[in-house]
Amino acid sequence: QKELEKYFSVVELDAEYVRLRTIKSQEEIDWLRIGAAFSDAGFESLLRGTAPGMTERELGNLVERAYVGEGGTTLIHYIGVTSMAQPQLFVPPQFHSARRVQRGDVVFCELSGVWWDYAGQVLRSFTVEADPTPLYRDLHAAAEAAFDAVTAAVRHGTTMQEIVDAAGVIEERGFTVCDDLMHGFGGGYFQPIVGTKSRPAGPLPDMTLEDNMTLVVQPNVISRDSPAGVQVGELIRVTRDGFERLHAAPRGFFRA
Repeated sequence: QKELEKYFSVVELDAEYVRLRTIKSQEEIDWLRIGAAFSDAGFESLLRGTAPGMTERELGNLVERAYVGEGGTTLIHYIGVTSMAQPQLFVPPQFHSARRVQRGDVVFCELSGVWWDYAGQVLRSFTVEADPTPLYRDLHAAAEAAFDAVTAAVRHGTTMQEIVDAAGVIEERGFTVCDDLMHGFGGGYFQPIVGTKSRPAGPLPDMTLEDNMTLVVQPNVISRDSPAGVQVGELIRVTRDGFERLHAAPRGFFRA
């Protein structure tokens, strides 16, 4: 750059480029829908195929087989497996182990299938051959309530404080989170990056939501007293008057 400045006027575009990336064109949104469809297919394959005796590595293979043959690639497939009766894990690891699935486990995941550089992101949880324990039932209910409250607040012009306030149901129910509550997504990890009252993600960004921002809303609720948690959320598009789902994966606390 210093050499270029000897002959040219160099204009820094870093901030403007990032701003442009946060607002998606219609063409980008169309490709994000494909990434979302791949992610949904990965989750459907995981839910249908999970059975006692399988390793976490085999679960990861279930996810990829759902879309690789259709031209998709993988950004992430984080998959956590732990006992609901004696949980040892509250966030899905980034690398799969040889641990085998057992009856009474909970499986929770964050999946992003990609179409070129455009990924979806779907976060879901399910049990294995057992109903949820009371703790996991309450964790998941709090996460779903927070997702509904946050997305109900989403629209062009929403402030960051409105998002934090909407997620207050998590703390009201005695829980907290293990990750950012919301972040920009699609071709990168962008602002607005927002946490919750009990787990801030730093100072609130000085901005409001804008039409055609694409965001992941992910109230990944965890217990304050034990290593137990769930994954809930997905990629959405901000509209003038609300939000649009980019995913078709059903919501809920499923059973394999």
